[in-house]
Formats: sequence, C-alpha cells, structure tokens
Amino acid sequence: MTQDRNEPASGERRLLSRRVVLTAMGAVPVVTVAASVMGATEAAAAAANINPSASRQTIRGFGGMAHAAWIGDLTAAQRDTAFGAGEGRLGFSVLRIPVGENQADWGRDLATAKRAVELGATVFASPWNPPASMIETFTRGSQTNAKRLRYSSYGAYAQHLNDFTTYMRNNGVNLYGISVQNEPDYATDWTWWTSAEMVRFLRENAGSISTRVIAPESFQYVKSMSDPILNDSAALANVDIIGAHLYGTSYANFPYPLFKQKGAGKELWMTEVYYPNSTANAGDAWPEALDVGEHIHHAMVDAEFQTYIWWTIRRSYGPMREDGQISKRGAMMAQFARFVRPGYVRIDATANPASNVYVSAYRGGDTVVIVAVNKNTSSVSQQFALANTTASGSVANWLTDASRNVAPQGAVGMSNGSFTVTLPARSVTTFVANVSGTTSPSPSVSPPVSPSSSPPPSSGGTAPRVTYTMSTWSTGFTANISVTNTGTSAINGWTLAFTLPSGQSITSGWNATYSPSSGQVSARNVSYNGTLAPGATVDLGFQATHTGNTAEPTAFTLNGIACTVA
Repeated sequence: MTQDRNEPASGERRLLSRRVVLTAMGAVPVVTVAASVMGATEAAAAAANINPSASRQTIRGFGGMAHAAWIGDLTAAQRDTAFGAGEGRLGFSVLRIPVGENQADWGRDLATAKRAVELGATVFASPWNPPASMIETFTRGSQTNAKRLRYSSYGAYAQHLNDFTTYMRNNGVNLYGISVQNEPDYATDWTWWTSAEMVRFLRENAGSISTRVIAPESFQYVKSMSDPILNDSAALANVDIIGAHLYGTSYANFPYPLFKQKGAGKELWMTEVYYPNSTANAGDAWPEALDVGEHIHHAMVDAEFQTYIWWTIRRSYGPMREDGQISKRGAMMAQFARFVRPGYVRIDATANPASNVYVSAYRGGDTVVIVAVNKNTSSVSQQFALANTTASGSVANWLTDASRNVAPQGAVGMSNGSFTVTLPARSVTTFVANVSGTTSPSPSVSPPVSPSSSPPPSSGGTAPRVTYTMSTWSTGFTANISVTNTGTSAINGWTLAFTLPSGQSITSGWNATYSPSSGQVSARNVSYNGTLAPGATVDLGFQATHTGNTAEPTAFTLNGIACTVA
C-alpha cells in the first residue's frame, strides 16, 4: 500500500491509477437500486449443494490493517467496533500492524493491538523498511535512489524482526507471525527485494526468527515472487505462511496449483487489499459494494486463502468510515467475519448455482455458515441442500442490501437438511444452521474417546515439532498449536498430550477433541486430519479461561513421543 503521508488523496489516486490499469475488472457504476419486488421478477436457481463433511482450508479470519503513523490510530470505540463480533460490529479476528524502522515508533499501534487481542483477534506484522543503517541505494531502471537491504545486514535484519516480536510479546501481544517485507515487488517508496534475495534470506536467516515467517507479500500475487520459495526446500522450510496481496489480480490468477503441490503444512494468507478502488467516500457506494462480497467469495473459494485483510480499517473507502461507522463495504466483510470464525473450515458448496449468485459455506462443530451473494437486479429463489444430515429446525440469517446492513431477518425453516429462500436483489445473506450428527471439524470440547473405540494411532518414530502461541486477555486466552511430522513416514492417527498450568481451563477448541478441559490434556485428531504426511503440519487450538496464570505448557508428546518445542 502506498504511504499516505500528508497528502493521502493524491497518494491513493496514484496507486489507484496503477492498479486499475492492471485489472480488467472495472468498477460497477455507483447507482442505488432498491431490492426488486418478489414475484414475477423472481428467478429460480439450481440447488446449492452443501457437503458439511467435505473440508477445505481452515479459516484464520478476516480483518484489516492499522497504521497509526500514516492514518491515525483507532479510537477505543472504533477498536471495539472493528474487533467485536456482536450486532453493529465488524467481527474482525485478524489485525495487521507495521514493523517500524525505528524502535522508538514501535508503540504507535500497541493500544489497538492489545485491544484486538483482548477481543480474541490474531495479530501479525509487516515491515516496509529495515533500519536505515542496514539499507543501501542502487539504480533500478529510472529510479536512482532505490533501496535494498545490504546482504551483510541480513543477520541483523532477522534480529530486528525478533526484537520487534519480543517488544510486542513483552507488552501483551504475541504475534502470530511476521513478514519479511511488504510488497517487495512494488517498492518505489520502500525497500525492493528480488525473488532471489528473498530466497537467500529465507534460506540463511529466517530460521532464527522466533515466530511464524510470512513471505513474500507480492503486491499482485505475482507467482514469480513465490514460486522460487516453494521450489527451494531450504527456503520453504523456514516459511510458515505464503502471503499475497490482490491489487489488480484477476480471478483467473487466484488459484495456485504449485502451492497445493508443494505447500503442505504451510498456510496461505491474503494479507492486504482494497477493492475495487480507493475512490474517496467509496465505502458506501452501492451497488458497487457488492463487488467486495464477490471478491471475498473468490478469495475463499478459488484462491483458498485462510485470511482476508483490508487496507486499512478506517478509511473513506474502507470497512469503517472516517466517523467510525460501518460502511457498505464493511457490511460485506461483516457478513463473513462475524459468522465465519477462526478455526472454522470451508466446506464444499455449489459456488455458482445461478448467474451472478455466489455461494460459499463453512463449518465449526455443529454450526454451518452459508454466505450467498446475489448481484442480480432481481430476486432469486435459492434452495440449499445439506448432504449427510437430516437436521431440521430454524436457520438464522442476516442481510445486507441497499437499505440494510447485516440486519437480522426472520428465521427460515429447514427440513431434512434442506431449505429454500428468496435472495433479495443485489444483496448478501448469511445463514447459520445447526447440523448435529454429521462428520466435520469440531470447535467445541468433546468428551474423551474410549481407547477401545478406535485402533491405536501410529507414529512417525522421530521427535515431532510443536509451536504453541498464546494470545491472552484479562481472564482468558486463545492458544494456537502447530504440530509438524519431522519423520520420514506418515503418522496415521495422533494424540497430542500436554499439561495446562494451574488455573487454566479449556472452554472450546478446533481441529481436535480435547479431554479433559484442564490438567493433563489430550488433544486427539478428528476425522479429516488424522493423517500427517512426512513434513506436514496440522494446526489446532483452543480458547480457555485463566485465573491469572498465563504460563505455557512446558512439554508435549505426540503418540507418546516427546516433541521438540519451537
């Protein structure tokens, strides 16, 4: 993202002109059209088939960037609006902050980061420039003062990232990850990196970084920046998250076959975008805001990203207006963010049951969330059919259209896993249903499994690697756990054992069943993640309460084998 400095409008116009040239996806004209009257104009669509047992990517969350130095800090009320999940909130669960060049600036975004953590959000950070002492200038095309990191400073730069991570941790914010560089391939105003330089740093220096490493954060998901990482086993070993921005990226370039081939155990995040433009006061433009809903759909379904992060949280073209109120674009994000919570898993759904209708679905425990975007100028009669369930009852739903923002609607009846609704013209609707009795990811604490109920799990035979990251607040915390099979054979069925410190008690969890809720805990695989191939990583986690003791478990075993704790 271009730095606003003292003239944000001109900077954003310059960036917009660059990014609009790159894309063929033009903006929808800004015209407000009321929802069509149901009846004669209503179209019928093919059934949208949802399979709650067919799991895809685990969702880390939806969120935005805070950058107090360029845009000003959020107020206390705006932080609650951004990261609260109730009515009238955005429901953001991920916050991105900058890594300042100078340590004196590191506290600028701390208050927002701490409040985000208190509300259960994940925080990660991206640098724009290394400290000035580590930079050299060179000529790049017509740019005579281009900046790059000196090779002799690679080690010092890794320590700089570690120092920032330590600073945040000491001030109550455990970073989930840290990036090597923001937009290294669009760096006229910051520091350039070639793909070869990025790979070299990752190979030689990133292994010393004390939290998850994110790279390369290409401005347009340029695969020539990330392909070399995926094709270099040593560099890839030191990367945890492939990060990308989507400025001007066509939907045809959203899928990433090479990542699916070589990215086992890694995460795939979309770490920055605004869409479709940064026109002043465009946040409430309607029906243009529907483009945001479609964009998120493709990011989740086609690209299979695990996060979706907006530049920036409070902006006239962003999810929160300058006055702190949620915009139409923000309502589009909230239709996902408030209901598709961290640890939920995207599940199979008919993505395009009718022209200009886009459907995605997610599951957490017995809860299925369906988000349906209708960009048509008339309403659509849409059936949703959930496979492998005979669940019946009521389906809660929320609607955004020309006149409403994430407004709760009357419950819809479901019978034998099926319900039919009318999607109003130019709208986004989120449906939340209970589907107990099917096989899927479970975000809730489950009762212990009897040892005799399943065959004993097998082990890869060498010490697995575990990372354990806490985000704490006054009386609670979330813990994210990654377990990597470092052996040469697959692990078929696993149980991770650890002891929670005194006063800590699990209240809910995801991607494993937990028993008991305190003391000596066993986290057992669920149906969809029981096999760990050599080099693969499984991510799980839980939310818990504490009585003041926020210490971490000191030891873990996987199938009885002591783990290496990273």
